[in-house]
Amino acid sequence: MSTSNQKTIDNLRQVLGQTFSLYFQTQSYHWNVEGPQFRQLHEMFDEQYTELSEALDGIAERIRILGAMAPRSVSEMMSHAGDEAVPASSAEEMVASLIASHRAIAETLRQAIAQAADEDDEVSAGMLTDRLEVHEKTLWMLTVSQKK
Repeated sequence: MSTSNQKTIDNLRQVLGQTFSLYFQTQSYHWNVEGPQFRQLHEMFDEQYTELSEALDGIAERIRILGAMAPRSVSEMMSHAGDEAVPASSAEEMVASLIASHRAIAETLRQAIAQAADEDDEVSAGMLTDRLEVHEKTLWMLTVSQKK
């Protein structure tokens, strides 16, 4: 493929890095959550990190389909991830931190969708739109879990 899709490739790398970081963040919270909401959050985090893990492969494969290399090391992956989430101790902090991380990746996805559309890359735009739908639903679920 030509370099005319370089911005989409760069955006996909950023989405991949953010997804990888969010995957680990969610997995870590699954391991470490405590308190009265333990069971509910432990199960919800399990569902979320499993979905994120599965998404990583599709994003990386799209980068390869476009003719570029996916990150080949953890440091390279994390160079695309943006700021790392601040470690959280309480269940409430974990949920708030995940909300912030999902909002950040949703914003990245919105920009990436627009760029892919500008480059007439309907497949990437569609895949990114599907990812945005997942993050918006997760944001809703996390937000309503905080309501008292």
